[in-house]
Amino acid sequence: MTETAAAPSARTPVTYAFARQSGVAYQPASTASGADIFLMRSGADRRALLELRRVVGRTCPVRECPPSEYDRALSDIYAYSGLGEDAIDSAGESDESLSRLIDEMPRTEDLLDSDSDAPIIRLINGMIAEAVRTAASDVHVEPFEDRVSIRYRVDGVLHETASVPPRLASPLVSRIKVMARLDIAEKRIPQDGRLSISLGGQSVDVRVSTLPSRHGERVVLRLLDNSAARFRLDDLGMPAAMLADMKKALAQPNGIILVTGPTGAGKTTTLYAGLNLLNEETRNILTVEDPVEYAIDGIGQTQVNAKVGMTFAAGLRAILRQDPDIVMVGEIRDVETARIAVQASLTGHLVLSTVHTNSAIAAIARLRDMGVESYLLASTLTAIVAQRLVRRLCGHCREAYTPDEAELALLGLSGRTDVTLWKPVGCSHCKQTGHDGRTGLYELVMVDDTLRKHIHDDAREADMAAHAFAHRPTLFRNGVDLALAGTTSLAEVLRVCREEGERHAGV
Repeated sequence: MTETAAAPSARTPVTYAFARQSGVAYQPASTASGADIFLMRSGADRRALLELRRVVGRTCPVRECPPSEYDRALSDIYAYSGLGEDAIDSAGESDESLSRLIDEMPRTEDLLDSDSDAPIIRLINGMIAEAVRTAASDVHVEPFEDRVSIRYRVDGVLHETASVPPRLASPLVSRIKVMARLDIAEKRIPQDGRLSISLGGQSVDVRVSTLPSRHGERVVLRLLDNSAARFRLDDLGMPAAMLADMKKALAQPNGIILVTGPTGAGKTTTLYAGLNLLNEETRNILTVEDPVEYAIDGIGQTQVNAKVGMTFAAGLRAILRQDPDIVMVGEIRDVETARIAVQASLTGHLVLSTVHTNSAIAAIARLRDMGVESYLLASTLTAIVAQRLVRRLCGHCREAYTPDEAELALLGLSGRTDVTLWKPVGCSHCKQTGHDGRTGLYELVMVDDTLRKHIHDDAREADMAAHAFAHRPTLFRNGVDLALAGTTSLAEVLRVCREEGERHAGV
């Protein structure tokens, strides 16, 4: 459509259910048209215009449009409907639990048969409010044959919180797509969108991803707490010696610093913490990300958009012409991005980025496999951090126990009788989970002259690791230290780095 979307503050008195069913809608004045208009879907019954005029209270020019354009217009008009701060705050502060909201859903065959969207909006508001209350990072809405499962990922682990009848799948997904400005008519391909909410004065961005499945569209809502953008390196839980080395690496005028780990390991938070340390008026800091998860004041952040050719490589190439001092690339995915990052480092820039590998040393092999020459890696790499997130034990209910011989072998303490470990129990404080929040496991490789020679000479990973961790803790060793301190359990450490733990025990 040629008209731009109505401003979020422009409210329409017409319910979404009526507009979708009847094929007529009221669009408040937009910047393009300059006037209020009635939209009419091609083929709709013109008698519905009479009811629309009665609800609005006056007559407006009528614009007829194809069904696909009409559906996109509905997404624009109703995107913010029901997602105002008051609506979310009321959902978060009331005593209405998610289960109660589900129980009170109308029993009609199709929710859109009712004359109001309020029940489905209240359900979505309640889902998001509950997710924020429980500190969930993701909400999964998954349709199956006999139910729609609603699962929350809390501290890295998924839990089914509720389920709703399968008849609610379509209206629930459609309403979420409207709020995220997605195409409600397109159900055959994945879509990605975004919306922002406020809950009790806390700003939360929600990333929305849809995926077609056998019984309907799956939806995952990722909650991005903007307070995470204000993390400091000192808050991440790195051991003191490792933290000092990390700050030393960030103080270098040029070079490449990589953060590695699987999805959800906290790599972006670590990069942002580093940028916050470097963020001064005297420096020009630019980033290219996919997506821009957190906004940081004073830093120029660019969003990747592959549809228009704005890839990591294209964005990195462009921002190098913006006179940067420090560059952050969300992820090195291909050889072109890797080579540009290397060239940026060689020309005097400090480059921060992530790579998906299981260990710090493996990042070197990954870049080699991409096609980056070993001598260039040897010249540019400054430091590599590998990390995982483990759940903290609840300090109110954790229980001490004496480990058996197999656990002592994993700890490298065979034969010891004075070792104490801790395990989760569950209480009202931690909602019977036994855990309270998460902390990081880290390993840091500082690239010194010896390691540079190893990289240049294409040495084996085992030889590089032997040198890098001769006097530094590995991920697993860092996890063992936390387990012995009672911060987390040995089972939790093995959950995120089992392979290294078993190799350490000779399994």
